[in-house]
Amino acid sequence: MYTVKDVAKLLDITEHTVRFYTDKGLVPSVQRDKNNTRLFDQESINWLTGVKYLKQCGMTVENIKTYVDLCLKGGSTIHERYQIILKQKEIAKAQLKEAKRTVKYMDEKANHYLDIINGLSLDDTNPGEWELIHPNKTS
Repeated sequence: MYTVKDVAKLLDITEHTVRFYTDKGLVPSVQRDKNNTRLFDQESINWLTGVKYLKQCGMTVENIKTYVDLCLKGGSTIHERYQIILKQKEIAKAQLKEAKRTVKYMDEKANHYLDIINGLSLDDTNPGEWELIHPNKTS
């Protein structure tokens, strides 16, 4: 069995997030000891892992709860759950595409800074210096 602290570290989320998700009913298998302390088994970790990824796709807590409830209803909801996952998969793909554009931009920026550092280019990244680089341009 794992504690909130253990699970938070394992899944790289905050302890507050673990408690919040369990309080919202997103981890139906969470257990409690005699002191009402949350205890997590592998099934609970599986639930939290799914919740984490659905949340990262931008799914609301309310919609995740609906998904969890559908899971608990069993096989009769498989098609509905499949559609939810397909939608979230498309959102994740769009996020990945945007992340790749961001990385490309940052790579280009870093390379440009290296060119400036190595004397291959003027420092045109500082707006305070633009008049010195482009003296003929007016605001």
